[in-house]
Order: sequence, then structure tokens, then C-alpha cells
Amino acid sequence: MAIGWYLTVSALIFCVGAAGVLVKRNPLVILLCLELMLNAGNLALVGFARMWGNGDGQVFALIVMVVAACEVVVGLGLIVAIYRRQLAVNVDELSELHG
Repeated sequence: MAIGWYLTVSALIFCVGAAGVLVKRNPLVILLCLELMLNAGNLALVGFARMWGNGDGQVFALIVMVVAACEVVVGLGLIVAIYRRQLAVNVDELSELHG
């Protein structure tokens, strides 16, 4: 397969994730859309690594997966804290976490 197909699918997935982040107001959906964006970046990295014939892109993809896992842990912790305090679930209305 040509690199163009990998990049096309990656761009489509990234656009879906970016649209979800910009449109949705539920924090859980925003986290899922951020994961879509990170996975699109991973697909592009792996596609470029395959094109050049080395494993550097795959190593960077693993690093991105570790960062994504850390992001999910912190984000889900915040979402659970918000639900326990019975605050507004809308991201625009969250002002309680300012400090």
C-alpha cells in the first residue's frame, strides 16, 4: 500500500477527533476524541516508518501511547472527581476546578 492511503486515513481520523473536541461538551467524549487524534498521529508515524524502512516511527508511536495512557488516567480521575461532587458535566460550566 502507498503512504498516501495511510496519511489519508490518518487525516480523516484526526479531523473526526478534532471536530469532536470542538463540538462536544461532555468531558468523557472530549477525552475519547483526544484519543482518536493521538491514534491518528500514531498511524501517520507508523506509515512513515514503513515508508522509510526503519523502526523510528514505531518507537515514537509507543511513546505517544504511553503519553495517551497517562492523559487518560489523569482525565478520568478528574471526571470521577467532578461526578462525585455532582458538579455540572458541561465543560463550559466547569469553574469549580480553578483553585
